[in-house]
Amino acid sequence: MNTEAPTLQHLAQIAGARVVNPPADDTQIASISLDSTAIEPGGLFAALPGTRVHGASFAEGSQAGAMLTDVAGLDIIAATGDERPVLVVEDVRAVLGEVSAEVYGWPSKSMLLLGVTGTSGKTTTTYLLERGLSAAGHKVGLIGTTGTRIAGRDVPSKLTTPEAPALQALFARMRDEGVTHVVMEVSSHALMLGRVGGTDFDVAGFTNLSQDHLDFHPTMEDYFEAKALFFDPASPVAAAKSVVCVDDEWGERMAERAVHPVTVGTHGQEGLDVQARQVSVEESGAQHIALTHDGRDYEFRLPMPGAFNVANAALAVGMATTCGVDAEPFIQGLANAAVPGRMERIDAGQDFVAVVDYAHKPAAIAAVLQTLRKQVDGRVGIVVGAGGDRDSSKRAIMGAEAARGADFVVVADDNPRTEDPATIRAAVRKGAEDAAGADTEIRENDSRAGAIDELVAWAQPGDAIVVVGKGHEVGQIVGTTTHHFDDREEMRRALAEHGYAAGAEKEHA
Repeated sequence: MNTEAPTLQHLAQIAGARVVNPPADDTQIASISLDSTAIEPGGLFAALPGTRVHGASFAEGSQAGAMLTDVAGLDIIAATGDERPVLVVEDVRAVLGEVSAEVYGWPSKSMLLLGVTGTSGKTTTTYLLERGLSAAGHKVGLIGTTGTRIAGRDVPSKLTTPEAPALQALFARMRDEGVTHVVMEVSSHALMLGRVGGTDFDVAGFTNLSQDHLDFHPTMEDYFEAKALFFDPASPVAAAKSVVCVDDEWGERMAERAVHPVTVGTHGQEGLDVQARQVSVEESGAQHIALTHDGRDYEFRLPMPGAFNVANAALAVGMATTCGVDAEPFIQGLANAAVPGRMERIDAGQDFVAVVDYAHKPAAIAAVLQTLRKQVDGRVGIVVGAGGDRDSSKRAIMGAEAARGADFVVVADDNPRTEDPATIRAAVRKGAEDAAGADTEIRENDSRAGAIDELVAWAQPGDAIVVVGKGHEVGQIVGTTTHHFDDREEMRRALAEHGYAAGAEKEHA
């Protein structure tokens, strides 16, 4: 808890809020939450408007000492006869980050913060940063899609970028546990919805941009502008320094938007600050990479396949050195990097390559299949699906990329959520069939486990198979219920049922 907790009146000044039912004394606020059931006694309950119900509807039964809400929320609270103090603002999200940061003593200012945004590669880059920074002697916190870690220890979390109150509380915990560097994924949702407001980023890194989240952003241009908030010096959430991978046109544009960015590339571009290239590839998919930075040449082994991981590693190096980390020990640390559910190899003694990957957007699927094609002399097979209640326009494109890159495609369910699974599968299958070559086989299975069985049964010596879409996830959302489902477990089960002995699994290759 923050021992120098701010007063409610001070928070009102920061938020530009009108105070209804002002307290008689200088009430201190030591915590803030969006969850009425988790609010600590005397804490501040931030009540946001929701898609179905306003958060203020849950204020009455909470232990909050005061509320932060909008005019609509005030009306709901007043109707119950509640006489606790209420801070009233026009837009709660617009002030939530700074208010939360003040409650917890602006913890991000006490640590070096490195944020990674982009469509693909955010998680991998943060894991590379975590491993390299740790090898360089720093105590590291990590926040992202696969969860939260403090000095390598897992901490429960839900969102890729937590909401502002939870994020600032997490920063405070990391600060209090002696963390020196925090690496985190920063989603476009987080930038647009104010989740990173009040956060003092030292370095922002950009990976790439491709179609995703067009259910949230109307166009790719809007999607780009959301990401640009992290780099544009006119933005209130822009980081102090920028490192941008310019391997695609969106990266080139982002480098133009940022001020004096460190530029990173893997295509042999002239005049970049960090350049990297693949030197050789081992049978396992591990790569030997040559990297040039600040006039010095480095060569190192990265235990992850794929050209996209050359770019991720180069971006991580650029971000680390930009905040003053010595490149030599950082790069040495990359040799031990591993990311759950990202090109995660499942080995049960079979004579073909079996991989699970999180790829759930067209460009990522294409990149994964291209990587596997280079690793094997045989055929390539894939299980692919698309999520429900999300960007429907990418479903056919995902199917098309699967059919272009694989010899065998099984369309299955991902997280159908509240949509009809068969309708989603039909869209993915249509895209696959339209793009398929004469020798490409397309199948559909309404059981994801059954689709994995089909994939394993199809594989022959020298082939490569991959299940994409869920990666590290251990649940499948059908309707509004999450059922336990882990692609890695199902791959091991299918391999065992097809006669492959469970050996020591060489994951994360």
